[in-house]
Amino acid sequence: MDFEIFKAALVKIEKLPLPGQTSQFKMSPPYREKLITLQKDKIKNAKKAAVMALFYPNIDDKAYLILILRKTYKGVHSAQVGFPGGKVEQEDGTLQKTALRETEEEIGVPIQSIQVLKQLTQIYIPPSNFYVHPFIGISTVTPQFIKQDSEVEALLEISVSDFLNENSLTTKTVSTKYDKKIDVPAYELNGHLVWGATAMMLSEVKDLIKEVL
Repeated sequence: MDFEIFKAALVKIEKLPLPGQTSQFKMSPPYREKLITLQKDKIKNAKKAAVMALFYPNIDDKAYLILILRKTYKGVHSAQVGFPGGKVEQEDGTLQKTALRETEEEIGVPIQSIQVLKQLTQIYIPPSNFYVHPFIGISTVTPQFIKQDSEVEALLEISVSDFLNENSLTTKTVSTKYDKKIDVPAYELNGHLVWGATAMMLSEVKDLIKEVL
């Protein structure tokens, strides 16, 4: 998809109401509600994080979205695909500033080159007890990505055309700490499986984009 055409459409999302949980739940793992019920006491003290769905033109002026593959480590989000972003720090001041700071730290895109278009619906992540606040941003120039080697295994540049293609939707059997094997709705993007909270946030992003295109 031509970036200029995409950009002209994307900026219109600022005035749209959020699809919210109706959109997110399309990609929800089947055990999610059970986990939230089990953690009703923990949720009261949930930490906050913010992430960025960043769109940009590639070198051929096609519209792209950047995702990251996290490092393999001893943690609940090991080796998973997600958005650039992270935990709120006291000095950030706002959730949007957290998303911008973390995006610059993890993928090297300067804060001043990102125009934030919209804050999306927050989502609770039971395994890590975080409320994540997603934002949609746009860079009008092709970024010179620099990944944060300590946290990011790889950068995944996703064509918007591929993301919007219904063929990217799938159902896969995955292993989790809660169920040894379970079928979950997912996106298959650039050969990677994207499921769980990231897929739920992507679902809201996708529904907003489809409304303005």
